[in-house]
Amino acid sequence: MKKNVLAILAFGLFATAVHAQETVKQEAKNVGTAIDKGAKATEKGVKDGANWVGKTATKGAKATKKGVKSGTKWVGKTATKGAKSVEKTAVKGADAVADGYKDVKADLKK
Repeated sequence: MKKNVLAILAFGLFATAVHAQETVKQEAKNVGTAIDKGAKATEKGVKDGANWVGKTATKGAKATKKGVKSGTKWVGKTATKGAKSVEKTAVKGADAVADGYKDVKADLKK
């Protein structure tokens, strides 16, 4: 009877060890699959992120170019207006000085 009990216990221990080994193999396989899926998802995310950054940088460069162009035109127009205004003021000032000079000259002759 002892032999039968020992045989049954040995068989049970062997069966448990085989089952545990199969469980460990399956879990290792599951971990490997999960790592592969994570790596592929990360790769896709990095690619998508790089594409988005490239597109956004391109849009930003175009917007900056347009803004600089518009700013340059505005500065040119404003400078032209300012120059015309200064010119008109200078002419008026020169005329006023000339009139004042004529008046002083006329007063001195008297």
